[in-house]
Amino acid sequence: MSSSTHWLATAAAQSVLERGGNAFDAVVAGGFVLHVVEPHLNGPGGDLVGLLHAADESSPRVLVGQGPAPAGATIGHMRGEGLDAVPGAGALAAAIPGAVDAWLLLLRDHGTWELADVLGYAIGYARDGHPMLPAAAAVIGRVADLFRESWPSSAALWMPQGRPPVAGELHRNPAYAAVLEELVLASEAPPGGTRAQRIDAAREEWRTGRVARAIDAFVRTPHRHSDGRDHAGVLTAADLAGFAASYEEPMTVPFRGRVVAKAGAWSQGPALLQALALLDPLDDADVDPATASGAHNVLEALKLALADRDAHLGDGVDAAADAARMLAADYISERRALIGDRASSTWRAGRLSESTAPFAPPLAETAAGPAPRGATGEPTVARTGETRGDTCQIDVVDRWGNIVAVTPSGGWLQSSPTIPELGFCLGTRLQMTWLDERSSAALRPGHRPRTTLSPTLVLRDGRTEIALGTPGGDQQEQWQLPMLLRMLVGGWNAQQAIDAPTLHTTAVIDSFWPRTWTPAGAVVEGRLGDDVIAALVARGHDVVRAADWALGRLAAVGIDAGDGTAAERTLWAAANPRGQQGYAAGR
Repeated sequence: MSSSTHWLATAAAQSVLERGGNAFDAVVAGGFVLHVVEPHLNGPGGDLVGLLHAADESSPRVLVGQGPAPAGATIGHMRGEGLDAVPGAGALAAAIPGAVDAWLLLLRDHGTWELADVLGYAIGYARDGHPMLPAAAAVIGRVADLFRESWPSSAALWMPQGRPPVAGELHRNPAYAAVLEELVLASEAPPGGTRAQRIDAAREEWRTGRVARAIDAFVRTPHRHSDGRDHAGVLTAADLAGFAASYEEPMTVPFRGRVVAKAGAWSQGPALLQALALLDPLDDADVDPATASGAHNVLEALKLALADRDAHLGDGVDAAADAARMLAADYISERRALIGDRASSTWRAGRLSESTAPFAPPLAETAAGPAPRGATGEPTVARTGETRGDTCQIDVVDRWGNIVAVTPSGGWLQSSPTIPELGFCLGTRLQMTWLDERSSAALRPGHRPRTTLSPTLVLRDGRTEIALGTPGGDQQEQWQLPMLLRMLVGGWNAQQAIDAPTLHTTAVIDSFWPRTWTPAGAVVEGRLGDDVIAALVARGHDVVRAADWALGRLAAVGIDAGDGTAAERTLWAAANPRGQQGYAAGR
C-alpha cells in the first residue's frame, strides 16, 4: 500500500511494489518523483525526516535527512549582514541539503533495487514533462515579479514562455533529469562491487561532484533575499562533502495501549508526544475533537507543548535531555494542571529545572509578510519569496511488513534562485534558528535547525501498525493529533479520521520568518459545527473559521495484524481528499 500527497508519487511507489520491490525501494522512487511534481513544496536542495520499521528489525529508526548549518552560517555573520533574523528567502538561509543523500542511504541499507530503476520514474517526469499543479502555478504567479526582476535563472526555468505557467501545462526540467542521470552513471561506473558500493558511488558524486561545485560557485554572487537586500550565500562544496545522512533512535511515549514514535529534540516531534501525554488520562469525550471540551483541550494541550518546543527543543547541547524531561510524568502533571476552562492567551513554556529559566523567544503579533497562516496546508508565499512553509508526505507498507513514513520538504522553487545547470535551488531551513546563543535552536555551524518535519509511527506489541504524516509547517503535529485521537481513542479507521473536520492553534511562535504568533488564535474547519465553534468562542478562543475542507494533507498506511497470522493480516492506506491531489493505492 502507498499513500502520498501527489498521485504520481503514489503511482510510482505502487509500480515498484507491483514489480517486486519492497517498501523502501518504493518510497525512494516516489520521493524523487515528489521533487519533480511538487517543486513548490520540496526539492533536491531541501531536507527530509523519515521513520521506518524494517520487518527484520525489532524497533523503528529515524532517518535523518536534515542537514546542519554550514561552517560560514554564524550569528556573527548574519549580524554583520545587518540581519536580526535569518531571512525567509535567499541562499543565506540554506542548510546543507540533506534529502538526496538520505533517500540514497535508505535505498542502500533497506532497499533491493538498483539506482537506475528507482530513479527512472523521476527522470522520466523531469525530462518528458508532468502537468503543473494549480497550486504550483499559483506560487509561481505570486513570485513572478521577483523572478523577472531579481532571480532570472528562476524565471528561465519556471516561466519559459515569459509568463507564469497555466495549471495543467506540461512542465519539463531537463537540467534536473541530467543530475539524476549522472547519479545513475556514477553508480554504474565502479567495476564489480556490491549494490551498496554502487549506491555509495552515487552518494559520493552528489556530495563532491558537479552538484557541489555548482552550488559553491552560484551562491557566491549576491542576490535578493526576503529582507529586500542582496546577500551572498555561505554554503560551500566543503560543507556538502562533510555531510552524510544517518539514523537515530526515536523518542517514544505510551498512549492508550500503543507506543507513539517520533524524531528527537532537533525536530518538533517531542511536542506531539507531550500533547498526547497531557491528554492521555482525560475522559474519552474530553479528548474528542468533535466536542466543545475535546476541541478546547486539544488546543490548550497543543499551546503548552508547542511553547515547550520553542523554549527547549533544538540541536543544542542539552536539548535531548530537555526533550526527555518534557515527557517526565511529574512534569506532564504540572503542565496538565494549566489546562483550564478558558483559552489561554499567554505563551507558557515550562521550567525544566529550578536553576535555569526557559528560553523566551520574542513575541511579535504582527509583521509584514505573507497572508495569515494556516487555512489550506498549501504554502502562503509573499512576493519576496518568503514562505510560511509546507511540504510533502509519502508512506508505504509492503507485503513483508516493512513500513515507512517520510516527510520531505525545503528547496521550494521560491526559496532562492534556481541554479541553472542543476534545475533546482537551495532551501531556507535556517530561518527556523534564532540569532540568540541562549536558545537550543540558535544558529550554530554544524548544528541542525529545529525542523518542523515530523512523521509518526504507532506501535502495538513492539510492531509498527500505523505510519502517517502531513505537510503544514507548525500545523504538522496539530493535524496529526486529532487523527491519532480519533483512531486510538475513538476507534475510527484512518480514512474516517483524515476526512473528519480538524483544527489548529495559531497561538504558537511561527517557525518561519518573520516568526509571529496570534495569542488565543484558533483555526477550525466549518464542518466542526456551529455549536462547537460557538463554544470555543465563548471559552475565549479567537476563532478563524476556515472552509469546510481546508485544513491538513494527511497521508497514512498501516497493518491490521488480525489474529497475528499472515492469512489474517490486512494492509491499508488512506489519503487526504482536500485539494483533490493526494492518493492512496494498493492491493
